[in-house]
Amino acid sequence: MSNLTSINPINNSIVGTYPEHTNEEINKIIYEVNDSFNLWKSLQIEQRCQYFKQLSIALKSRKNEFANLMALEMGKPISQGEAEVEKSAWVCDYYADNAPKFLSNKKVKTEASESYISFQPLGVIFAVMPWNFPFWQVFRFAAPAMIAGNVGVLKHSSNVQGCADAIEGLFLEVIFPNNVFRNLTISSSKVEEVIENSMVKAISLTGSTSAGKAVAKKAGSVLKKTVLELGGSDPYIVLKDSDLEKTTEACLKGRLLNTGQSCIAAKRFIIEESIKSDFENIIIEKIKDQVVGDPFDERTTIGPMVSIEARDQLKAQVKVTIDAGANLLYKSITPSNKNNAYHPVVVLTDVLPGMPAFDEELFGPVLSIISAKDKEHAIILANQSCFGLGAAIFTSDIEEGKRIAEFELEAGAGFVNDFVRSDPRLPFGGVKESGYGNELSSYGILEFVNIKTIYIR
Repeated sequence: MSNLTSINPINNSIVGTYPEHTNEEINKIIYEVNDSFNLWKSLQIEQRCQYFKQLSIALKSRKNEFANLMALEMGKPISQGEAEVEKSAWVCDYYADNAPKFLSNKKVKTEASESYISFQPLGVIFAVMPWNFPFWQVFRFAAPAMIAGNVGVLKHSSNVQGCADAIEGLFLEVIFPNNVFRNLTISSSKVEEVIENSMVKAISLTGSTSAGKAVAKKAGSVLKKTVLELGGSDPYIVLKDSDLEKTTEACLKGRLLNTGQSCIAAKRFIIEESIKSDFENIIIEKIKDQVVGDPFDERTTIGPMVSIEARDQLKAQVKVTIDAGANLLYKSITPSNKNNAYHPVVVLTDVLPGMPAFDEELFGPVLSIISAKDKEHAIILANQSCFGLGAAIFTSDIEEGKRIAEFELEAGAGFVNDFVRSDPRLPFGGVKESGYGNELSSYGILEFVNIKTIYIR
């Protein structure tokens, strides 16, 4: 029997080992979850909402404990971990408050004596979730899918199995009906056979583009729906009329939250050339105020990366970019040695298409600065990417900013004068190689239901 291992990125020590479920155990868990579906969906939606209200209370009461667990397993600064747990509670409350309205029958006037649209759950939904937001990613899937009447099985990232077990434990603590949500302790090699299981009706994945393509291919072969939230290389356009003090503040938050390890982090800063030097000078001064250190220290804003392997991959991307002609403008000091996963905050300038820092997703604390001749050139550069998750535009001309965000930027979200982030009240998803489908808002809860026409003569 193989084990999944959680490694502390501060010192590369083993946090825990978790025996991987056997094929027999996997099938038994899925069977038990499927068996719970009829009971769970038969509850009134208001009853399901009440369970999630209690789940929200439980999350908030243990936020420090769960933040410590995230810091231990993947290096998230403790204050950011607490904020993540609070946000997970928020998404539970949001759907508990709004799902009955979202899923109420919608009458449609036709020639029938009565016709309407009903929203019915599908059954077992398989969630494949990443390590970077180990609580938020799970609850933004679970709250809408399960309040709609579905049941869930989770395959969490191998290195955050402590978080996965804690989440499963919360459903038991709140005394949900047995087996409506279970964690599968499995590696990625077992994902395809779970998708093939006839009791699994749909799949939600947040992760890399390559993982999304593999899951979509397998799910397509067995005609099962997928929602995919994948990688990103979000462009932030800074026009010459922007307020640079406020702009650089937003850009820094957008880049360095979670040590830059976010699909929707700011990754390419496209600056009109007349203000490029000013932007660089201001943002470097702000970077110097960041605290790189122990994630258990409340003052820390940047912790280690998730693993030594991730750190080394980012270092290689930076090196290739510099070798290709980009300039290293700034590099912070870190408590680095071969036994931890800290990576310095790096600012690269004169980044061009064809370089890793332009073409690829850099998943860590690296700022890539790109010069644009003018607004039109900036928009071309922003869209010159295989990704399309989020994008931002900074300008004092709000109407022009709105026009660019809405009509010009190829992304699932366009923000004006602020950094891109998810919000339970707004749909979240991407285009191009950043995936398809939506999470959150009224649109997210409709992804895993049968939108059913009822027609009465």
